[in-house]
Amino acid sequence: MPPSEYQAEHFLNRELSWLEFNKRVLEEAQDDSNPLLERVKFLSIFSSNLDEFFMVRVAGLREQAFGAMAPQDPPVDGVSAIVQLNLIADRVRRLVREQYTCWNESVRPSLARAGVRVLSEHDLSVDQRRTVDDYFRQRVLPILTPMAIDPSHPSPRFNNRGVYLAARLKRRMGIGPAAMDAVVQLPQMSPRFVPSQPGQSRDFLLLDEIVAARLTEVFGGYEILSCGSFRVTRDMDTDLLDEEGDDMLRAIERRLRARQRSEAVRIEAGSGMSDELLDTLVREEELRVASTDPNSNEPTGYGEVYPVDGPLDLSRLTELIDQVERPDLLHPTFRPKPSSRLSEEKNPFVQIARSDLLLHHPFDAFRPVVNFIENAARDPDVLAIKQTLYRTSGDSPIVDALIAAAEAGKHVTALVELKARFDEANNISWARRLERSGVHVVFGFMDLKTHCKLALVVRQEGESVRRYAHLGTGNYNPSTARLYTDLGLFTADPVMTEEVANLFNFLTGYSQNHDWRKLIVAPQDLRERTIELIDEQAERSRRGKKSWIFAKLNSLVDRATIAALYDASRAGTPVDLVVRGMCCLKPGLPGLSENIRVRSVVDRFLEHSRIMVFGTGAKQSVYLSSADWMPRNFERRVEVMFPIEADPLKTRIVEEIVPAYLRDNLRARLLTANGNYTRARPNGNEPLHRSQQELCDIAEGRTTGESIPAPAPAPETKKPISRTASKAFRDEAQPSDAETKTSRKRARK
Repeated sequence: MPPSEYQAEHFLNRELSWLEFNKRVLEEAQDDSNPLLERVKFLSIFSSNLDEFFMVRVAGLREQAFGAMAPQDPPVDGVSAIVQLNLIADRVRRLVREQYTCWNESVRPSLARAGVRVLSEHDLSVDQRRTVDDYFRQRVLPILTPMAIDPSHPSPRFNNRGVYLAARLKRRMGIGPAAMDAVVQLPQMSPRFVPSQPGQSRDFLLLDEIVAARLTEVFGGYEILSCGSFRVTRDMDTDLLDEEGDDMLRAIERRLRARQRSEAVRIEAGSGMSDELLDTLVREEELRVASTDPNSNEPTGYGEVYPVDGPLDLSRLTELIDQVERPDLLHPTFRPKPSSRLSEEKNPFVQIARSDLLLHHPFDAFRPVVNFIENAARDPDVLAIKQTLYRTSGDSPIVDALIAAAEAGKHVTALVELKARFDEANNISWARRLERSGVHVVFGFMDLKTHCKLALVVRQEGESVRRYAHLGTGNYNPSTARLYTDLGLFTADPVMTEEVANLFNFLTGYSQNHDWRKLIVAPQDLRERTIELIDEQAERSRRGKKSWIFAKLNSLVDRATIAALYDASRAGTPVDLVVRGMCCLKPGLPGLSENIRVRSVVDRFLEHSRIMVFGTGAKQSVYLSSADWMPRNFERRVEVMFPIEADPLKTRIVEEIVPAYLRDNLRARLLTANGNYTRARPNGNEPLHRSQQELCDIAEGRTTGESIPAPAPAPETKKPISRTASKAFRDEAQPSDAETKTSRKRARK
């Protein structure tokens, strides 16, 4: 059935599906079986996720609802922008209440019982108050800038996500208005959690409370009538490029500076904020206020004011984790296993030439990927290195190796994607540093993001030249490689490496008309080939042959692909989907999707790998990809799906990795047709299975890069997995980054 024949009721709403994902993150914070500081981490992740959701997704919907901007991707469920905004606001208010209930009534008291106290000002002893007073006067007061709001001091433009204190003041002495409103921003570079005594890591006071209790020292001569905190979230979905004639790097630098002053999309208000002062801020920022339900006196429908019962910006709770130094409240560190064939003592090119190699991070160490580039930089036989950089770490050894290679006279090309959402400034810095060192830096296309993860090394071997490639599902970032699940393939296959070279030629010089025999490339034909692979399984079912479709993705939104999956289900093909975040497909509908099962795994590591399996037995095809099944990945990004052909590697994926996720009954949630998720539970005497733990256990029993037998059933008693930082969920657990408004305008035209 063509996609157009499926109705809106056959699809789930993308934005509400994303909020359901963030609810699963919040559930990890609410789960008291998790170590206490891990719960703190998930509270932080929930807040960080929600910030980006408002900055990008809600900002885009506001433009559609109130600015007559056409959506770039029409909603698959047909719901208008204003209706989506109403549904989002009601859902977010409930989730935020749950979040603060979790912090106020569960996590904070549990921390206190464990000996980590977040104090209030009235809890301080005399000595502690003296210490805090000294800290305020020496370390905080010199930074603060009190800002009056009156006719001669117009309301300042509040920084995106900055925490401010707003006060109503009455003059006691001196000059100035008899009464006025004023604000002061908390220093963003100062610690949010301040020890009550120097050098101790047990009792802390929030910076908000320290400043609020001492506002009379900030506004000398005035009495504080009321005081409350607030925080403005702004539209970050602003044009970074608006003309093709722009110099991309300089244009993005200019627009990044302007983005901090963009339109407000949300204001969070602490409980101490007076109604009059809040009304002033709402009016100044031109925000909308929700109507009030006459029965419950609660806000209902769309509004941009969110009351908060506790400290603002819980994303900074990770600072508490770093300060308390309590490893007993975290998971013991999991140490990825090194590769036997790609150790630092061995020549990686000799090993890769022998056979393809597969790494599964973070269970396998990321170090072999770094070694691959570092060896290429040192090897006198290496002629050229080409690399895509979408996101990388602060002090990237890969960037250092590329610089060393260029300075050694090798031909080095780095494709730096300047439009990587919220990493633009970081990538600009890397681009300038690479250029200064002689690296040929390319910024990709104006209207396409380069999202594929590729590295190519060209090496002189005797009288011939040989290529070596690494293709991955995740970024070349050693930091997040310890926190994300991703897969990477090393290969010297002549056809595949030639196609990687052709893809680089396309990225750097628009070279086209290539005959892709192994790689499947977006925006050329990734959607079409994906649907063909799905349709092939449906046709096998119609002929009475065995068929199967498995896909592990971050998001499933594309209408045509979902329609193909519905067709396959109706033909009798079993479909198993592991979708971490947004999923617009409705599973389990009789006559439509009763053969489709969808699960989501949220655990310590961010699930980021994309795996596709089509068929069974000898005809089974296994692919990895940098792309999710979304319109943006199929149409507006350069992406790659690549086959895994070596039998030992296919066996590892199909018999080790995939089953671990499908039998998870501890950290998996099952999607229902109404868009809700229920926890997977063991049936009867079925053993307990936790996919990430089982993969850790397997890694601890072997080294990587070899043929791995199918794992034995995991024991019920499991060793805990490592601590992961809040930043683990930053890259793509966040809401999908909407493309620039320029692209939307062009799409509308």
